[in-house]
Amino acid sequence: MSFSRPRTVLISSALVSAIAVSAGLITSAPALAVTGPEAAAGQLASVVRLNIGDEANSRACTGILVDQTWLATAASCFASTPGTTVPAGKPALKSTATLNDGKAVEVVDLVPRTDRDLVLARLATPAAGIAGIKRAAAAPATGAELTAAGFGRTKTEWVPDKLHTGTFTLGTTAATTYAITGKGTDVLCKGDTGGPLLNAAGELVGINSRSWQGGCLGAPAAETRTGAITTRIDDLADWVQGVRALTPGWKAESLVQAGSTLYQGIRLADGSWTGFTDVQAKSGDIGGVRTAAVAGINGDTHVVALGGNGRLWHTSRKADGTWGVFGDINAEAGGLSNITQVSTVSIGTDLHVVAVAGGRVFHTVRSGANGTWTPFGDVAGAVGPIGAVTSVATASAGGQLQLVAVSGGKAFHTVRATTGHWTGWGDVAGVAGVTGPISSVAMAGAAGDAHIVIATDSGTKQYHSIRYANGTWAPFGDLRDYLGAVTAKSVAAGTVDGELQVAVTTTDNRIVHTVRHTDRTWGPTTPVAARGVTGTLGSISLAGTL
Repeated sequence: MSFSRPRTVLISSALVSAIAVSAGLITSAPALAVTGPEAAAGQLASVVRLNIGDEANSRACTGILVDQTWLATAASCFASTPGTTVPAGKPALKSTATLNDGKAVEVVDLVPRTDRDLVLARLATPAAGIAGIKRAAAAPATGAELTAAGFGRTKTEWVPDKLHTGTFTLGTTAATTYAITGKGTDVLCKGDTGGPLLNAAGELVGINSRSWQGGCLGAPAAETRTGAITTRIDDLADWVQGVRALTPGWKAESLVQAGSTLYQGIRLADGSWTGFTDVQAKSGDIGGVRTAAVAGINGDTHVVALGGNGRLWHTSRKADGTWGVFGDINAEAGGLSNITQVSTVSIGTDLHVVAVAGGRVFHTVRSGANGTWTPFGDVAGAVGPIGAVTSVATASAGGQLQLVAVSGGKAFHTVRATTGHWTGWGDVAGVAGVTGPISSVAMAGAAGDAHIVIATDSGTKQYHSIRYANGTWAPFGDLRDYLGAVTAKSVAAGTVDGELQVAVTTTDNRIVHTVRHTDRTWGPTTPVAARGVTGTLGSISLAGTL
């Protein structure tokens, strides 16, 4: 069927019951059909066919991949009976997505919205080689022409084996839905429910939900209406990204302090970021946050924050996105006076915390086995004095804790062996080169090497060096070519899947990010759209999690 002919777009219903009509509005069952031309070969490869239930009691829907692991579709496709809530978790009925390449993959997890007919469904195995659809960042204008796609009925076929598309016009926009009308005889039919609605740029703006089905095969002959209701997704960027962050695999966890508030965000493997979450809103009020540090242990994100009362607090975010409650570290590891900075790193399942208090450096360990804390130990007592310390950074390299402390604008380095013994302080400038006074420092370990990133000269210059596993150092390299001409307030470094990631908060209230790959090349510097962060940016911290 060519585009020049009248066409209908089929929207598959999760249910086979007819649509109830009341006061001229669509009122109950999910939308059903898209009758129109077949999509060209290779077009809309991210659209999938959904089958829910067994052969004796099956439903057909359409969905669309938002990445290789998650697809978006209508929640009503998975409802046990019309109008019932779809619970999160494994689908009640066996559900399968058939991909563009013909491969059938089981749906193993559902994350539904509670305010609209929408669910994100996780595939048992990623859809290798098929890219997710790009999502629109804004609603289309009233009257805009939009494209719907689906595997539902057409005017002449009960179960088409080809994807069909059709053209629709946007009527009204509500908080969670769009009202659309098919052009000519285009209409949404059974089997198209959950299919995508795309703008002129091919970006996803909605998931088709309910339809009049006028002209669909099996619809009443007297029904001619081609209107439908589509669930909005253009306004759910943070929700979609938050769900995608639940996928097992490497991610960069970031903490950003702004004003007295602490925010947590995640950089996904594809380079996109989630929105940022207020940590105190999740884990409890600690009277504001002065600074904080993050460490990853397997899939969990451990946060150590200096609260407004001058005490250190610990919480963690589980891999499933749930948060624990802040616990008072000083109550467990001992009191410290005048704490100004903190750094954290994981070694195995243990969490090492290094704090600057009264210009001195203290160290404690939280056992991964039972959650208990060792008493704070004065590092100078084991390593020797270096004068008043202003900042510290830590890394795990070869199973050892590596520590850099800044005193008098200069960096000093020590190692805590697996036996608990410390080496003496080493002057970093003597082995990596002289720089201006250091204002911020960060570290990250990769295998047996420890990367160090510093900001100097009031933040106007940034450098990178490596302390190799054999104890030698690379000369400091200027990061201007990679970070650009920025003035850094705070630098952060974290290892994610073997690669060094670096982030910087700047004096003009921006966050920039870059990656040093395992082949020693640097990726482009990209701005971080820190959605949800308000106020003047301060410290930043990075770590990798699985």
